[in-house]
Amino acid sequence: MAALISVLVLLLDPTQSEPTCRVQSQSGAEPVPVVSGEVGWLSCPLFPPPSIFNDSSHSLSWSRLPEGGLQEQPITFSRSLVRDQQRLVLLEASLADAGGYTCRLGNRSVCIKATMQLTVLRPDQVVRSTDCEPAVATATRHVVIPFQDERVLECPDLQEASRLAPEEPSVTWMFVKPGKRCESDLFWKDSWQQRGNNMEIHIMNQFYQGLYYCTVRFQRGGRTLRFTRRLNVTAVSQRSAPKPPSILRLSHDPAFPVRTNSEVRLVCRALLPYLNSSGSMWWTVDGTRLENHPDLYRFTSTNRLVLDDFGDRTEESVLVIQNLRSEDVQREFNCSVENLRGWRTKRAELHLEVSPPLVPLGCGLGVTLLLLILLFVIYHVFWLELRLIYRSWFGTEERDSGRKDFDVYISYTRNSEDESFVLSTLRCVLENHFGYSVCIFDRDSLPGGSEY
Repeated sequence: MAALISVLVLLLDPTQSEPTCRVQSQSGAEPVPVVSGEVGWLSCPLFPPPSIFNDSSHSLSWSRLPEGGLQEQPITFSRSLVRDQQRLVLLEASLADAGGYTCRLGNRSVCIKATMQLTVLRPDQVVRSTDCEPAVATATRHVVIPFQDERVLECPDLQEASRLAPEEPSVTWMFVKPGKRCESDLFWKDSWQQRGNNMEIHIMNQFYQGLYYCTVRFQRGGRTLRFTRRLNVTAVSQRSAPKPPSILRLSHDPAFPVRTNSEVRLVCRALLPYLNSSGSMWWTVDGTRLENHPDLYRFTSTNRLVLDDFGDRTEESVLVIQNLRSEDVQREFNCSVENLRGWRTKRAELHLEVSPPLVPLGCGLGVTLLLLILLFVIYHVFWLELRLIYRSWFGTEERDSGRKDFDVYISYTRNSEDESFVLSTLRCVLENHFGYSVCIFDRDSLPGGSEY
């Protein structure tokens, strides 16, 4: 009776058979890209189903909102658009297939839906470094191989193609070395060759770094379908190399000179060898990490990558101390580095730099400069008096040069006061006191001479 009543309620109230769908947010989800003419697919993000469903009580349906459209439309499946379990497969994507796709998962009481965006790109819209590179819209897969190791490269999504094809797909590989042309016929070497659908690298070395393109082809419904994927292969240091981290440099060693009320920058450089997981680098002040220190506003740090040498990372961390105080010199500033193989720590020693006596030194230099200027002025103003004083004290040796007979020649008027002054006063002063050799015409000239 209860079952009959439930059926009658559903018949009288059709809304009970189509519950309102709850939208599952896909915020931050990137559009799904595919190259025009290639195979692409959309996987419904509602799988695995939430706990409100059981395995047999839910159904999945698809609808589409074309680009520029206002209303969703049911999807009509065709030879180019098929459904594969919880996926929607475009066997040969075209520009008209771009838009929004919604998958609904529900039963009579619960409904959940999610929407994805599909972007279809023409081959000329795909960014490529060389024209010979295949157009790839999907994200590049990254493969890391240690030196001297071996690795088998499998084309991504090859298993997906196997599910769609009645026969085994075929794979064509192409290699593009950075800065070089495309290479597709170098896989005959013993340490690097294609075997079946896979690419085998037996001994990894630097030459094998680069981009590997694999194009998958398969038959379906009498048509040859394809898609291309890209792998970026990078070489890293050997597994047998030492892997514990080490601190290469810590500011000044053994002590770093600092001044109070100034900004101090302590630089720590460390080596983190390559491991599957990255290491970390940090500062502590008196055993407390910076983010937990009560004086956080004065202590800040920044980290940067200095060098990446095949996965071995050299990193630098700078600790900035604002307004250094005298008590900071006694603190323990430790730089630490850690990875899965160990950790290292080192203390930065600080000492106060003795300030030079700037005031006394400035005064002494000023007085010295002032005296030099004063002596320079005195010499240029009283140079004649200074020379006369020097001659009166130390005499002169200028006549020994032989270039002159007299130092002074005096011309005067005879029978006048000038004659008495010259012969009695001026002559005595110049000859007796200053030591000059004086030539007086009446006394020192020879009769008939003409040289004076």
